[in-house]
Amino acid sequence: MMKIAGSTVLLTGANGGIGRAIAHALAARGADLIVSGRRAEALRSAMSGLSVRTVVADLAEAADVERLAEEAGNVDILIANGALPASGALLDYTPEQIDRSLTVNLRSQIMLCRLLAPAMSEAGRGHIVLVGSLSGKTASPAASLYNATKFGLRGFAHGFRQDLHGTGVGVSVVQPGFVRDAGMFAATGAAPPGKVRTVSPEQVATGTIRAIEHDRAEVDVAPAELRLGSSIAGLFPALAARVQRLALKDGALERIVAGQRHNR
Repeated sequence: MMKIAGSTVLLTGANGGIGRAIAHALAARGADLIVSGRRAEALRSAMSGLSVRTVVADLAEAADVERLAEEAGNVDILIANGALPASGALLDYTPEQIDRSLTVNLRSQIMLCRLLAPAMSEAGRGHIVLVGSLSGKTASPAASLYNATKFGLRGFAHGFRQDLHGTGVGVSVVQPGFVRDAGMFAATGAAPPGKVRTVSPEQVATGTIRAIEHDRAEVDVAPAELRLGSSIAGLFPALAARVQRLALKDGALERIVAGQRHNR
């Protein structure tokens, strides 16, 4: 069991609702926190009331990722939570926007693991959490690029976990479903489609803590029907696609895509 109290933790994407909830959960357990985000003012505001060390870094820039790892130093726990929404039809993206989404959502996470895992392995203890999404198990319309990064992140997490087996370093992927008061719904003001139930950022934080403390390979944070649906969709993708098209007829998808377009 990995002890969070007294451990040095690097948390990326700390300026968002999920990142803020994870930071508070870690602080309550006595972690020594290093937090990172792209915008200094937003990061300071999100971490108000917490004793943390901040490192401003843009995960789209390779040099910033390397600098972040260097400034963080030897950490016991990495929580890679930073990501871009990447919603919308692929044909609407420029090549530069595609590169940015792939870099932030996948390459930067892999590079942080590559840069920070050796010291954990040498110490014989540590944990890495990659915050993904149920979109890494179930493809969705107008989300092919996002799906690609989250499917890739899930595959990397499970493969890297096997690479580190026996070193004392665990690897987990935490996969939220629809999260209220954070992410795409907070950013766009759009309501979740149909009668789909949501989870809170605090529930995602609880799932993250559980992954660390119990060395879980995968933690899905979503209502039971979404967890079941994502598992079935992996076996029957064509059926899942038909169900999703019916569920998204209320225009929620269009509102989400329109609201996130400026974040590409």
